Amino acid sequence: MIYQLNDDNCFFPPVDHANRDGLLAFGGDLTPQRLIMSYANGIFPWYNEDEPILWWSLDPRLVIRPGEMKVSKSLRHTLRSGKFELRIDTNFREVMTHCADTPREGQDGTWILDEMIEAYCHLHELGLAHSFECYLDGKLVGGLYGVSIGKVFFGESMFHTVTDASKVAFYHLHQFLKINGFKLIDCQQETSHLMSLGAYTMPRNEFINELKILTREASMVGNWGGKECEALFLHIEQPEKVTFRVYD
Repeated sequence: MIYQLNDDNCFFPPVDHANRDGLLAFGGDLTPQRLIMSYANGIFPWYNEDEPILWWSLDPRLVIRPGEMKVSKSLRHTLRSGKFELRIDTNFREVMTHCADTPREGQDGTWILDEMIEAYCHLHELGLAHSFECYLDGKLVGGLYGVSIGKVFFGESMFHTVTDASKVAFYHLHQFLKINGFKLIDCQQETSHLMSLGAYTMPRNEFINELKILTREASMVGNWGGKECEALFLHIEQPEKVTFRVYD
């Protein structure tokens, strides 16, 4: 049974009512309140143009824990080279736009529609959604974005136009979350790319049980690229030569 939501409240049915593919409900809206409630309950929106909003809770769930990322020799070499400049929360909308425009194998279009971009940009303005960005010679060439609740980062999408740029962004997200006491990164669905970086599948019931604890911890709200974060970079344990630039 697939549930129909309305705009009157932020009710979601239990996730174990999702069908075999993980589809739980349709309808509703993309208000900050509903989005935060969905993520905190292990649910996320994913739909195509000319479809209603579709809400999913996959079983199993792909996750990675801060501190457990696999760094290949080639990626370590890239990190040591210092060729990329990392920025955080300086160009959230453009990261989302690039994620929407980047061709995906096996996909004809994008699920990151204009209304999704506006909804997540609103979350970003509220300090609940964040972007990690890689620049080469001042040009944005890779990055990722996601939602932060408690001690969980819910990854949404990433892109690159230069080899390893998205991996470098993910590496620094991983390090940032580790130093700030985050316990889990939600990667949603299984991909060979993410599994090569150390992600693994977790049964949905275990994932939900962790969310019940971790999302109730204090959230790190605000612009993560502000000067208040500058000192944190000095304590990240890393042998690589990395260029950081912190912006207001």
